[in-house]
Formats: sequence, C-alpha cells, structure tokens
Amino acid sequence: MTPTHFTFSTAFMLGLAGLAFHRTHLLSALLCLEGMMLSLFLALSLWTLELSATNFSASPMLLLAFSACEASAGLALLVATARTHGTDHLQSLNLLQC
Repeated sequence: MTPTHFTFSTAFMLGLAGLAFHRTHLLSALLCLEGMMLSLFLALSLWTLELSATNFSASPMLLLAFSACEASAGLALLVATARTHGTDHLQSLNLLQC
C-alpha cells in the first residue's frame, strides 16, 4: 500500500470512527460525512489519474456533485431540527414523536 493510499484510507476510517463514536451533535455527524466524502473524492481522483482511464474521468465530478447535494440536504435538516427542537443534539431527537 502506497503512502497516499494509506493516507486516504486513514482519513476515511477516521471520518467513519468519528461518525460512529461522536454522535452528540448533528453538525459533528455532518462534518464527519463531509470528511469521508472528501477523502473518497481525492482517492477517486488520484485513482483515475494513476490509471489514465478516460472512462472514469467524470466519476470524481459526479461524486462531488452528490456530496454537495448531501451537504445541502444535511444543512437543511440541521436548520429544521434546530427550529423545531431548539437544539441539534441527537439525543433529543425521537422518531416516535413525529
């Protein structure tokens, strides 16, 4: 495993660990998701450059577009949750009350 692959794998695993273990605020969960998507984007970009494959050249841009949509939906949910519940703590959210 090259050092660049190790770096991107470690960045993805740190984002996944942060998402799994630090679930106190919705904003921290969204930041962990964005870190994971950023590491996936960089890894996919370097992978297409290493392979010199023109077939996969649009894949990083497609992933970046999906991550932007995910970020906007997450921020919209964060604002809606903060307005209705008054906080972004994940412990205060209850699906049975909806």
